[in-house]
Amino acid sequence: MKTIVPIFISFLLLMTFTSCETLQNEKTIKLAHGLDTNHPVHKAMIRMGEELDKNSKGKLKLEIYPNQQLGSERQCLELLQIGSLDMTKVSAAVMENFSPDMKVFGLPFIFKDREHTFNVLDGTIGKELLDGGQKYWLKGLGYYDAGSRSFYTKEKTVETPKDLEGLKIRVMESVTAMHMVTSLGGSPTPISSGELYTALQQGVVDGAENNPPTFYLSRHYEVCKYFSLDEHTTIPDVLIISTHLWETLSAQEKEWLQSAVDVSIEYQRKLWAKAELEALKAVKKAGVTVVKPDKTMFKNKVESIYESYKNDAQMYSLIKRIQESQEL
Repeated sequence: MKTIVPIFISFLLLMTFTSCETLQNEKTIKLAHGLDTNHPVHKAMIRMGEELDKNSKGKLKLEIYPNQQLGSERQCLELLQIGSLDMTKVSAAVMENFSPDMKVFGLPFIFKDREHTFNVLDGTIGKELLDGGQKYWLKGLGYYDAGSRSFYTKEKTVETPKDLEGLKIRVMESVTAMHMVTSLGGSPTPISSGELYTALQQGVVDGAENNPPTFYLSRHYEVCKYFSLDEHTTIPDVLIISTHLWETLSAQEKEWLQSAVDVSIEYQRKLWAKAELEALKAVKKAGVTVVKPDKTMFKNKVESIYESYKNDAQMYSLIKRIQESQEL
């Protein structure tokens, strides 16, 4: 009996040590975002978590907090900066406050079409911009598709820039977005997404601009019965990781995570294309008038925005690289 007890105690100590070592070898990455769980982005993040678990054989886990549980996009970025949160998804328009060159994505009609968009995002230029926020402890891992933003209004259809004159249009907290609406004749009004439905109802603003799935999922179509598909900007969503976490990961762990991100991006883009078609079909059924205006008049009105960057050599060079890009 005397020999059994020490052996049993040794066994317990060994099991405890092994258990602690196993727990120490497992890492949980906390990811927060502001979207609904039915959104293609959230579904893609679920897929990312599955891939990460498979790649790492359970050593890396993803814990997702949707619906602004941990704050707005800007608040989540601030949590990343102090190391209290590991990953988030934000619009590139929000990132321009931390990585100034990303404001290029907010320029109207910067991309020729969807193929051109993805070639730039997945190519050399896109990768350069993902690294632009590292001095602020924010590293980009890839781009989700957020479609193209178009105007929707309460009282009338926007078929020409003249139709925007006198209208208060909600925009994101982006200097570029405000310049664009001003150039087109409207009055830009920054309002948080959570307050927009009420602002539209109460007449604080006359309209807003966003992509079809967001217009539908936010239920803004209940207030705004006119949707004009001018597709003025194509601003991607960006997956961001805190450098506080990234720099602690081994080369192998970084590879596991990046591979899972890449799979989720491909999956999200397929879901997004389907969601756009379904959203337009649904809002039309709900009584929204959807029009496709001639984009030429809108493009001509915003040329002054591009001219304003001629004195900024770095930005102007980036604009030219994107416009002339034929990356594969």
